[in-house]
Amino acid sequence: MSPFETLSTERLLLRKLTPEIFDYVYNHFSDEDLMEFIGAPNEEALSKEKEKHRKGLSTFNKSFCYFQILDKTNQQIIGWCGYHTWYLDHKRAEIGYGLFDDSYKQKGLMSEATKVILDYGFNQMNLNRIEAFIGKENKASLNLVKKFGFTQEGILREHYFNKNCMEDSVVYSLLRREYNS
Repeated sequence: MSPFETLSTERLLLRKLTPEIFDYVYNHFSDEDLMEFIGAPNEEALSKEKEKHRKGLSTFNKSFCYFQILDKTNQQIIGWCGYHTWYLDHKRAEIGYGLFDDSYKQKGLMSEATKVILDYGFNQMNLNRIEAFIGKENKASLNLVKKFGFTQEGILREHYFNKNCMEDSVVYSLLRREYNS
């Protein structure tokens, strides 16, 4: 039996990673094994992930719930999704997601994963509110949240530093009572 909680869709497996699992792999895996486990494509990406881990993954009243996305046919890690900012006391979290390889994009895979992650957030994590902060030019993410009924709330000016410049974020939310599972 696998030590990982795994969710399944038609084409994907979503493997849950907890803070304890992250601590174990960062402290016991070789760089090569760690790159494979987290899906880091190169040393630079691995270095960034190691720095995130070094700075701490969870704090008082804030945690995460992170899933690796695996292609069901070959068990290859193709991306990630989940909640990278989870405010435990306030029953809200920020959703995030990404695919590592462009060949997996434009196939509905992120929609497939997001449906399961939204269900998990509302039903297993007992969230009342799921938030998304999306760059104005990120059409794929804007369309994804709209597909699931998220409501646009506004814009956070110069909210993220991306590609050497400050970027605005469009703020979306989905409340439990609005979600059609």
